[in-house]
Amino acid sequence: QVQLVESGGGLVQAGGSLRLSCAASGSIFRINAMGWYRQAPGKQRELVAAITRGGNANYADSMKGRIAISRDNAKNTVYLQMNSLKPEDTAVYYCNAHILHGFYSREADYWGQGTQVTVSS
Repeated sequence: QVQLVESGGGLVQAGGSLRLSCAASGSIFRINAMGWYRQAPGKQRELVAAITRGGNANYADSMKGRIAISRDNAKNTVYLQMNSLKPEDTAVYYCNAHILHGFYSREADYWGQGTQVTVSS
């Protein structure tokens, strides 16, 4: 079927930067919206940023101004550049993609396995 593989997470000091990547592979006709979500311990999963196929992006207020989402449609890859990271940004970050398997297929929702981002104070 489809796999979303994330990379780029890790441990960083407050004020530092990380760049997350997520590559989709498998039975893909077209990828519509892609996005990044995060889930901190004891909290619900929340949207961080999303981007349409045409490049229109929206961001969570909590991270607006510190992050930038981008994508490479030829590579079926979405990126998340995160700057000025804070300890409260610590969470597992998940990639999400809305994928069509064929011209007449329904859009299906896929998730990556998650990548840990830890920001130390």
